[in-house]
Amino acid sequence: MFNKQHFTELLSSGYQTKGEFIYLGAAMHQGEVYPEAAVKIPLKTLNRHGLIAGATGTGKSKTLQILAENLSKKGVPVLLMDVKGDMSGLFKPSAGEAFILSRHDKLNFPFEATGSPVEILSLSEENGVRLRATVTEFGPVLLSRILELSPAQSGIMSVIFKYCDDKHLPLLDLKDLKKILQYSTEDGKEEFEKSYGRISAASTGAILRNIVTLEQQGAYLFFGERSFEVEDLLRKNSDGRGYINILRLTDIQDRPKLFSTFMLSLLAEIYNSFPEQGDSDKPRLVLFIDEAHLIFDQASDALLNQIESIVKLIRSKGVGLFFVTQNPADVPADVLGQLGLKVQHALRAFTAKDRKAIKLAAENYPVSDFYDTKDELTTLGIGEALVTALDEKGRPTPLAATMLRAPMSRMDILSEEELQDLIDNSTLKEKYNHNIDRESAYEILTQKIERADRERAKEKAEEERKKIEKTSSRRRTSSAGDSQKAVIKVLTSATFIRGVMGVLNKLLK
Repeated sequence: MFNKQHFTELLSSGYQTKGEFIYLGAAMHQGEVYPEAAVKIPLKTLNRHGLIAGATGTGKSKTLQILAENLSKKGVPVLLMDVKGDMSGLFKPSAGEAFILSRHDKLNFPFEATGSPVEILSLSEENGVRLRATVTEFGPVLLSRILELSPAQSGIMSVIFKYCDDKHLPLLDLKDLKKILQYSTEDGKEEFEKSYGRISAASTGAILRNIVTLEQQGAYLFFGERSFEVEDLLRKNSDGRGYINILRLTDIQDRPKLFSTFMLSLLAEIYNSFPEQGDSDKPRLVLFIDEAHLIFDQASDALLNQIESIVKLIRSKGVGLFFVTQNPADVPADVLGQLGLKVQHALRAFTAKDRKAIKLAAENYPVSDFYDTKDELTTLGIGEALVTALDEKGRPTPLAATMLRAPMSRMDILSEEELQDLIDNSTLKEKYNHNIDRESAYEILTQKIERADRERAKEKAEEERKKIEKTSSRRRTSSAGDSQKAVIKVLTSATFIRGVMGVLNKLLK
């Protein structure tokens, strides 16, 4: 039999916190809300990563919105990967509709309508602050993983980077990389063989084909200058609120290599740039990856391996990673095991496969005295979720079926005019949205090849001139010899001799 007092005491103590926290909502049981059993997530544990899962239309995006805006309010900057393009409303306060006020009455929690400071970022043709990185910043190892190169091809990539370092050739964009690969087996073949060993033209050809594939997915927009500085993700406004940096990805859902490229670059840069933070009162930065199943389904093995490594290591830098997807099974087991906060919205059982997936999903959550997790997963309503987190001492909290609070910001997107106005007033747009194409490997090697071509043409012209002069000299010599021979022939002919002798005889008489 259900014991209300035991339920509320257990849930209240399980989610009790002395430090700063984010209020998610209140625990429920069989549809009844218990406001005294508040579900509060300690701010200091949000660098332990998290999962937001559930079927389409169950409220995952709104949960993401709640966490992002409350982190911002607490002074924690956020980077949000917006695949569906429905997160821009975070900038504007909620209109406070009647159903929102009714929900908060049930929760016995006051509703506050407010927007958050927002920066719109772009990785592709989408409007916003442009994110870029140079080829040099990636380095040969990371780039080889992205291009899925063989060990031999990865070795060639390392040689290419070494040559560019030795010759002070900046590798900024993909045309620089393609040019040096071509140079290594054509005009610069002898130079490379002398200092770095022979490079196979077949291998460089394979690498070039992989680069072209990456370019076709829009990577030519990403590689180049000016490089985005990850410290700009940590900005706060004058009120001390952290910026919510929304990266719009609506046009690259079918280009997993481009997204993999960006994710690898960003995670590596954050890990290498941020100092160790250890345990602190709140995270330095929190990343939300919406529609994460698209990444895990289509991403390269390099991205998957990198994410697994980063998830395990990056929390010491004060960075939290949250994956938003449809089913916990969409996330690799090694990653799932590292996620401290789990917010599980409803799952739908339409087929035998769905029922099997629900059973597996239920096993990812703590055993509860109050809920049959498997059944609960199919009966949750919109804006309701099973929640388990880590308390301030890092222990899992009791499982709580939770009625979630409403977002403080608009639950709809900005209009085109509002979005453009937000982008136009960005303080980062002036810094990053100018195309820079300074002299780099492509231009330097092109000039070097052109000089070599001119020298070869000059040498060839000189050889041709000498050849012509030699031929002309031979012809003149041959002509003079022929004339002498003709004269001798005439002088020595019998008729000429007889004529001369006849004249002499007449003179002597």
